[in-house]
Amino acid sequence: MAGKPSPAAGAPTTVRSEGAPAAPGSESGGVPRPRTAPQPANRPAAPGERAWAEVLQLVRSAPEVDLICHVCPDGDALGSALAAGLALRSLGATVRVSFGDDPQVVPASLAFLPGQELLVPAAEVPDRPDLVITFDVAAESRLGLLREKALAARAMVVIDHHASNPGFGTHPMVDPSAPATAVLVDELLRRLGVPLDQSIATCLYTGVATDTGSFKYRATTPATHEFAGRLLATGIRHDLISRTLWDTSSFGYLKVLSAALERAQLDPAAAGGLGLVWTWVPYADLAANGVTVEEIEGLIDVVRRTAEADVALVLKQDPDGTLRGSSRSKGAVDVAAACGALGGGGHVDAAGFSSPLGVEQTLDRFRRALRPVG
Repeated sequence: MAGKPSPAAGAPTTVRSEGAPAAPGSESGGVPRPRTAPQPANRPAAPGERAWAEVLQLVRSAPEVDLICHVCPDGDALGSALAAGLALRSLGATVRVSFGDDPQVVPASLAFLPGQELLVPAAEVPDRPDLVITFDVAAESRLGLLREKALAARAMVVIDHHASNPGFGTHPMVDPSAPATAVLVDELLRRLGVPLDQSIATCLYTGVATDTGSFKYRATTPATHEFAGRLLATGIRHDLISRTLWDTSSFGYLKVLSAALERAQLDPAAAGGLGLVWTWVPYADLAANGVTVEEIEGLIDVVRRTAEADVALVLKQDPDGTLRGSSRSKGAVDVAAACGALGGGGHVDAAGFSSPLGVEQTLDRFRRALRPVG
């Protein structure tokens, strides 16, 4: 039944191409109050009515649509793309959902998402698509193998909520005030007149729950909870979704986690004395325990608990030696700016990057880029 994921995640779904947050500050009385997040000077403006009207016209007139989320998709990226795919299919459009990895691996924690029959390998996306819509893609580089195809499209709508998004595409629909891309997809579906069903709601709930840290990050607002309430009203099993996303892992993951925590180091002098805690996971650990790099995305949320550091960093090694960096801040440091110095980006409190350098060189560049806010 759509909207009822298995209590335990299954094996990762693989499609092989033949070609090609933050802990709030506490005020008096012991009641946590969110700090005012620093905003980039070039923060994109939320899309207005004219922008929405143009996008609606594009979507309604397109006979086929290619929906692309970022490489190594998380719950917000894949959930948003699949929700939009299911909705557009219900309107009669030919829909393809893809992301620019080869092979494509859907993390085991997202294997329950409805609509995965819409997924196609990157090689099956046309070289010159008619209409491309991207989801949660903060920069062109995050399109991976699909970058050139997306840029060759007649029109490219970019639906995103990252403040670091430079506004690429022919129709950038970027709203940094949104707690998740899924919220913007919900607005698109509302304007298209597509009602929520359990399948779409499961995808959207996964997206908003993922990017709000199960509704505990400071981007969460009363409107976020109202949105979640509408999704719950469709009858989805949010308890099973949450269990699969956060409370289910393999024994191999526990072994990798143990080794990563043993390697963890605290640098209290980093970031102007605000502190940095970091660790890394060599690919050999993943291979020895049968764990994918996607399975350890949650490791950063363990490391970031360290009370003595405002900033946390986890480096994860790919088979080719590339390091994927995931960083978090408790609010005193803009990690999006730090990750930007390494070619990445994201949010003030949560950002990432990829580095071809070794661990020490990458760590040194990241550490030197950390600056207190204000």
